[in-house]
Amino acid sequence: MDIATSSPEPQAATPDFAGFLAQIGQLLPAHCILTRVDQTRAYECDGLTLFRELPPVVVLPENEAQVIGLLRACREHNVPVVPRGSGTGLSGGATPHPQGVVIGLAKLNRIIRLDPETCTAVVGPGVRNLAISEAAIPHGLYYAPDPSSQIACSIGGNVAENSGGVHCLKYGLTVHNVLRVRLVTIEGEVVELGGEAPDTPGLNLLQSFIGSEGMLGLVTEVTVRLIPRPELAQVVMASFPSVELAGEGVTRIIADGIIPAGLELMDKRSVHMVEPFVQAGYDLDAEAILLCESDGTPDEVADEIARVEALLRDVGASRLQVSSSEAERLKFWAGRKNAFPAAGRISPDYYCMDGTIPRRHLGKVLAAIAQMESQFGLRCSNVFHAGDGNLHPLILFDANQPGEVDKAEAFGAAILELCVQVGGTITGEHGVGIEKINQMCTQFSREELDAFSAFKRAFDPYGLLNPLKLIPTLVRCAEYGKMHVHQGELRFPDIPRF
Repeated sequence: MDIATSSPEPQAATPDFAGFLAQIGQLLPAHCILTRVDQTRAYECDGLTLFRELPPVVVLPENEAQVIGLLRACREHNVPVVPRGSGTGLSGGATPHPQGVVIGLAKLNRIIRLDPETCTAVVGPGVRNLAISEAAIPHGLYYAPDPSSQIACSIGGNVAENSGGVHCLKYGLTVHNVLRVRLVTIEGEVVELGGEAPDTPGLNLLQSFIGSEGMLGLVTEVTVRLIPRPELAQVVMASFPSVELAGEGVTRIIADGIIPAGLELMDKRSVHMVEPFVQAGYDLDAEAILLCESDGTPDEVADEIARVEALLRDVGASRLQVSSSEAERLKFWAGRKNAFPAAGRISPDYYCMDGTIPRRHLGKVLAAIAQMESQFGLRCSNVFHAGDGNLHPLILFDANQPGEVDKAEAFGAAILELCVQVGGTITGEHGVGIEKINQMCTQFSREELDAFSAFKRAFDPYGLLNPLKLIPTLVRCAEYGKMHVHQGELRFPDIPRF
């Protein structure tokens, strides 16, 4: 494959919308084609509401044959395509193209097959994440990845973003729990990646497709791995007098060889934001709370809980509480999983960031974010998957106040730059979308970005699939570098250096 250094992405010809609409009018029922503003307004953004674009048309196919016909029509008439699941994404990955079509896959929502013998389920991309586990309950099975939005988010969207969740430390992200993906290319060709066998013939492209954010093809079917429900699960809720000590607790747990089912940290502002909303029994005097879950047989759980309690007590936990029932365990997690909606109680708007750092830097990075609050004049609460260093700072702002949107975006960009600086990455599970394209210039070399572009061209030589979320070109990275270069370093003003 020839990779042209700093070559731009292919630019499609001017869309022929009239021809496209005439053709899809023969492919789909009228109720599957939305063109009125009152119909399309709901699709102008995903969960990242900072970026909005009213789509010219939204189509909602009901089966794979219609998806094939739609993509062939898009290719024939040069119409850009933005795939969409449930719209719960948080990086602008489903932001519409001003001259394109949004293809929503929510109607492909059948659980096609659930096989308890092979511990697999075959589902359409519109099936909700939680619905898979609900269907597997009678068989003592469940689907492990559990994003906070699992009650609403779709499995197709999870594949696009490689979603995780509070239990991803032990059980992995979407990429570790998907066995096969059936997709349709921009040319209308059906391709299957992966399979149910331990090893499948051909190139191993499944892992590269998962997390590709709709830039390579549209998913029409997914085979997921199901796992047995543990006999018992309990949560240790630990209070700490500082976030640094809570971070040390995380380090000690992992260093002791313990891999908890979940390991989550919330700072004091997050605790005060969530507790009135959920009433989970959180310690309002703590500077940070750590939730550590153990699961398995009763003996395994008892042993691991005892080890965790001893470690956290030794680190300096001021209070320890172990869930005494399944209802209490779920209540502890309800607080963590409702951190985002709870933000609406204390702020008109919030901007949820997503970066990943080495665990040893948790305390330092949280301290640096606290300094940035003064720098940008905005508040920030912090919740994150502490076990794998995946940060989710919630920047609180008021879009009605002049300049606060710009400050929120700059604050978020500074956090991402900091993540890269300490050896981390610009995203853990939310994806790049529109939000983080500039920071890709910081994290990746020109050669790496060119390799990404070449891989996309192999699937989408016409540049029609989610084109506004393209890998940044050399020109874009150069312009970004001019804005933020200082003495040879790419940086934002006053970011603490480690």
